[in-house]
Amino acid sequence: MGAQAAQHVIKKVCDAYTTLQANLTAGRYGRPGSRRRRRVEAGPVVFRWDAAQPYDARMLSWQHDARTVSIWTTTGRLKDVAFTGSPAQLKAVATLPVGECDLLHRDGMWFLYASVEVPEPQLIEPAGFLGVDMGIVNIAYDSDGTRHAGAELNGYRRRQARLRQRLQAKNSQSAKRLLHRRRRKEARHAADINHVIAKTIVTEAARTGRGIAVEQLTGIRDRVRLRKPQRVTLSSWSFGQLGAFLAYKARRAGVPLVEVDPRYTSQTCHRCGHRDKRNRPNQETFTCRSCGVVAHADHNAALNIARRGAESWGAVSRPHVA
Repeated sequence: MGAQAAQHVIKKVCDAYTTLQANLTAGRYGRPGSRRRRRVEAGPVVFRWDAAQPYDARMLSWQHDARTVSIWTTTGRLKDVAFTGSPAQLKAVATLPVGECDLLHRDGMWFLYASVEVPEPQLIEPAGFLGVDMGIVNIAYDSDGTRHAGAELNGYRRRQARLRQRLQAKNSQSAKRLLHRRRRKEARHAADINHVIAKTIVTEAARTGRGIAVEQLTGIRDRVRLRKPQRVTLSSWSFGQLGAFLAYKARRAGVPLVEVDPRYTSQTCHRCGHRDKRNRPNQETFTCRSCGVVAHADHNAALNIARRGAESWGAVSRPHVA
């Protein structure tokens, strides 16, 4: 094995154990002494043979005119390996600086994921903020009153959960293989939905010259108290992925994005500022007991998030005012 490949192996192993330790510290494998945690701590980190393998410029070279690559392998360098992609992807790797790449084997095919350096535009000075509230019933609800991925998506998620339960109850090898395929299909579907939601929000913010304000997503599963049926719904959606998509799409569009403290945004009236637990008579409805305003609970929270985003941006860009 060449020196550069050996360096990548060492880095990958170190990163895997760093991630494992972080997950143990965060309690994602259960409490100390639990059966699952003991099993994870007792065994080594295992790498799949078809997992992603990193490549840099010294192990991979591109011939864009011939649309081929020369790539290092354990049995020697392979030359004139053809590659393809969408027109936008081919243009990006041909015209932009290419960084580290990952080679991945999936479903009998080889995929090469290339990262490129995209120039970052200058952030605009926002004329207000578009607040985004993330929740269980509606994945995202913005301060303009737009509901993103509501009942239709929840119906899909419930169907997938019932299918998983039936397959898990069978506990056969064929059921396990089908579960594995379904899990990847659900992950792709969730990523597609998150991409669509993020693109819609960023496009609207850019069109209206506003920034985007979102709630801090760190610890969202620990903050929210839910009934048992809703816990599966919360855990089955990647809010962190949606937040990451919003962040990078906003940066590419030059739209400022700020994270705000989400505490009490669902209990506080966006019009008069009155805060009371009784302002939420049910999951969907917000009724202010002071000024009498009635609104959808998620819309009210998004308006509060938008206001906090404007206040946070003002404190950062004009600290002498704050």
